[in-house]
Amino acid sequence: MDVKIREMRESDLDRIMEIEVKTFSPPWSREAFLLELTKNLLAKYIVAEVDGEVAGYGGIWLIIDEGHITNIAVEEKYRGLGVGNRIVEGLIQLCIDRDIKAATLEVRKSNEIAKSLYKKYGFKEYGIREGYYSDNNEDAIIMWKTIQF
Repeated sequence: MDVKIREMRESDLDRIMEIEVKTFSPPWSREAFLLELTKNLLAKYIVAEVDGEVAGYGGIWLIIDEGHITNIAVEEKYRGLGVGNRIVEGLIQLCIDRDIKAATLEVRKSNEIAKSLYKKYGFKEYGIREGYYSDNNEDAIIMWKTIQF
């Protein structure tokens, strides 16, 4: 399967919202994504396209020499096909291109699939944010990765 990674555009937001609402509880709002794309100078967002359709997306804040991955989502029909891998690779490449030394993220304690994906790319568990997720008070696992140039 050919997965193309490119920068997210404002014209992608309808599709992004379809994926976001199906993936996350609570989902980000369209306005939140719009602010990330147009006002947040630290934010970079990418999409993964399969046969011209946005199959997933990811975002990262690039702050001095650290990257903070904000979100990654893949449309259900594309899960398990390597799209998530390509998104993580794309976000890591953004870090490399900007001499970012480390990347971090939070992931639900119960999300074994996501934790496994991140570990595959060298992220390690470093701590817990208790009650981090507002929908069910679930803990978040804090993960870090040193970026290799």
